Amino acid sequence: MSLDVVDLRNFYAHRLGAVARDFIGRAIRRRWNDTAGQRVLGLGYASPYLGLFREEAERCLAFMPAAQGVVKWPSAHPSLSALVESLDLPLPDAAVDRVLLIHGLEMSEDASALLREIWRVLAPGGRLLAVVPNRRGVWARMDNNPFGHGRPYSRPQITNLLRDTWFTPVAWSEALYVPPIQRGWFLRSAAAWERAGALLPGPFAGVHIVEATKQVYRALPARPRKRQLVPQLPPVLAPSPGGAGV
Repeated sequence: MSLDVVDLRNFYAHRLGAVARDFIGRAIRRRWNDTAGQRVLGLGYASPYLGLFREEAERCLAFMPAAQGVVKWPSAHPSLSALVESLDLPLPDAAVDRVLLIHGLEMSEDASALLREIWRVLAPGGRLLAVVPNRRGVWARMDNNPFGHGRPYSRPQITNLLRDTWFTPVAWSEALYVPPIQRGWFLRSAAAWERAGALLPGPFAGVHIVEATKQVYRALPARPRKRQLVPQLPPVLAPSPGGAGV
């Protein structure tokens, strides 16, 4: 079940959300350090991170699921956000070069169908960057943050899901080693937690960040045909040849 867009917006407006945006944003930017001339789509609730690309990308869009709700983005410019059905995106095939998926996969009732729809709208050689709650992380175990809602994943689960939906994982990283404790004195040490977590091996980061490429040798998935309603007329008696007046 999707979180309400108001809850997501409020989370990022507070100190803990700002810490999450900072650390996840750095990891995203390290992976996508140049999107010049690219068409970038943010799906789920990606608006806190799309500002990293808006000035350099050819086009930058924020699609938010109907079950979640939508907010205007960017706030001080003409809106680039839209309310959509996640499994039926209003884009033609191969329309975008990169998709940033955050607060989306874990909230989807059909993760496989969501990824196949992303595959459809990605151009050949396009890239998906998914931020997914870590099943073994502390953030997934606490409901004071969006990553504590929905279904968290382990790395093998994400790998299998991507391969089953025609993606090839090519790079991994993690973020949010700091526990989601909202006290100001604790968050002041967040940078130290993040540095230590990045240096020490362990499966306890809050989120996985996986980059995957579209497998272009797959056949384009067929989209189900919409049912056509054919009116059923009641039978009538047809007059027999030469019937009237006989």
